[in-house]
Amino acid sequence: MKKIFISIFIVGLAAQSCTKVNENVYDKYPAQQFFATPIGADNALANVYAKITGSWGSNYAGRDNCWYDLNSFSSDEQVIPHRNTGDWQLDFAQLYTHTALPSLGIINNTWNWAYSSIYSANLAIATLTTAKADPSKIAEAKVARAWLYYLLIDDFGDVPFYTDNNTDVSKIPQAKRATIYNFIVSELKANVDLLSETRGGTYYGRFNKWAGYMVLAKVYLNAGVYTGTPDWADALAACNKVASGGFSLHPGAANSSSPLGYQYYELFGNTCPNDETILAEYITQNIVSGNIYAIRSLNGPNGLALIGFSGWNGTIIPEEFYNKYDASDIRRKQFLVGPQVGGVTYTASVSSIISPGAGPNEGVRDVKFFPVAPSDGSGESNDFPIYRYADLLLMQAECNVRLGNAAAAAPFINQVRDRAGLGPIATPTLDNIYDERGFELNMEGHRRQDMIRFGKFLLPHGFVQTTPAYRLIFPIPTAALNANPTLVQNPGY
Repeated sequence: MKKIFISIFIVGLAAQSCTKVNENVYDKYPAQQFFATPIGADNALANVYAKITGSWGSNYAGRDNCWYDLNSFSSDEQVIPHRNTGDWQLDFAQLYTHTALPSLGIINNTWNWAYSSIYSANLAIATLTTAKADPSKIAEAKVARAWLYYLLIDDFGDVPFYTDNNTDVSKIPQAKRATIYNFIVSELKANVDLLSETRGGTYYGRFNKWAGYMVLAKVYLNAGVYTGTPDWADALAACNKVASGGFSLHPGAANSSSPLGYQYYELFGNTCPNDETILAEYITQNIVSGNIYAIRSLNGPNGLALIGFSGWNGTIIPEEFYNKYDASDIRRKQFLVGPQVGGVTYTASVSSIISPGAGPNEGVRDVKFFPVAPSDGSGESNDFPIYRYADLLLMQAECNVRLGNAAAAAPFINQVRDRAGLGPIATPTLDNIYDERGFELNMEGHRRQDMIRFGKFLLPHGFVQTTPAYRLIFPIPTAALNANPTLVQNPGY
C-alpha cells in the first residue's frame, strides 16, 4: 500500500513540473480516465483497505472497541475485567458473560464500521466499473465487499443489504441471513479467479486469489450456521484451492533473538511472513493505525520494565483457557504468569470480573504480539494476520472429520501440533480440532465463530453461565434501529 501512495505522489510531482506553454493545461484529471489506470484503480481500492485498518472504534483489528473486541471478548479466550481499583468499564466483561445490551458502544461501532466499509467498497466498484478498469481490480473490490457482508451476517444474522450507494439508508430493509449468504458465495465464485495470484509485495495486505478462496472456504465452513445446511465438501474444495497457492508453515524452531524464544513468534511481529500468511493487515503505530494487544494486557510496572512503556493492565487470559495448554507447547510462551520483571506477580486465578472486580495483578497476561518499533504507550507496529496457513490446515482437518474421514484429517492437524512441539494424534476428533484451533489461533479473532460452529458457545465456562440460544448473534444496535425504522431487533433482545 505504501507503494501505491508513493506512486500517486510521484504522478503529482510530474504534473507540477510541466512548464511548456504550448501544452493544454487541465486543472482536473478526468475521473474515468484516471481510475482506468493501474494507479487510479489502486487509489480507489486504497480507500477500502484504509477502512479495514481504520482507527479507534472503527477497524477490523489492531485498535480497540470494534470488530476484534466484539468477537474476541464474547469468546472464552480473553476478557478485560473491571478492576477493584475502579479501572476499566464493564463493556468487555459484559461481552464475555454474554450480558451485553443493544446500546453497547462496541456493538454499535462494529455495525457502523462494517457499513461504512461497505459504502467505500460500493463506491470503488461503481467507480472502477464506470472507468472500465482492469477486471481484476473490480473483482478485488467485490471480494472485499463480500468479506464485509460475511462478517456482518456472522455477527448479526439478518442485516440491511445494499450494493448501490444511491439508496436511502433509513429505508434499507433487512435481508435474510441465508439470502446474503447466497449473494456472498455467488460474488466470491464469480470473482476470486480474476484476482492476482501474486503473494506479498504490492499484494501484501490485499485480497489476492488465495485470500479470496480463503474467504470462500470460511463462508462454506459456517454454512450450517448461516443457512441450516452444512457444506463441508465445498468448504474442503475451497481450502484445497488455497493450499495450491504454495503456502507452508513458518518454522517454529528455538531462536534466541526472539523475545519469546522461538521463530514461531515472527508470525506476529513487524511483518507477517510470506510463507504462512494468506491475508495480513498492515500496521505502523501512529502512521497506519496501531496494534494494542500486548500493551493492553501488561500491568504498568511490568510493561515499563519489559518494553519501556507502562501497560494498560487490561486483557487477561481466563484460567480455564490457559490451563488447557500443554506445558511443552511453545505457544504457551506467549503467556505471562507468576513473578515478572518490574516486581509484578500475576496470578492465574481471578476472583471477580464485574463486581467488585479483579485485583490489579489477577489474571494471566498475553504478549503474543510482542511489541515491535515504532511503539509507544498507546500501541505498537505489529502487523495483524487475518488468515494464515495454520488456520487453513485445521480447517482441512475439520472438514475431513466432518465428512467421516478422520484418518485423512490427521496429517493436517499434526503439522500444526508438530511445530508446537506436541506429539501426533492418530485419529483426530472434532474436540481435538476445536482445542487445537484454540491453542493455535487465540488472540486472532476466530474463537467466537469456532465456539458457535462446534456447539460450545452456549455452554458454561469460567464466569459465564449457560447462555440462551438467542445470544448466538448480537443485537442490532439501538442507534441503528433509531436511524432505520424498517429494522427489526433480533429475537430475545
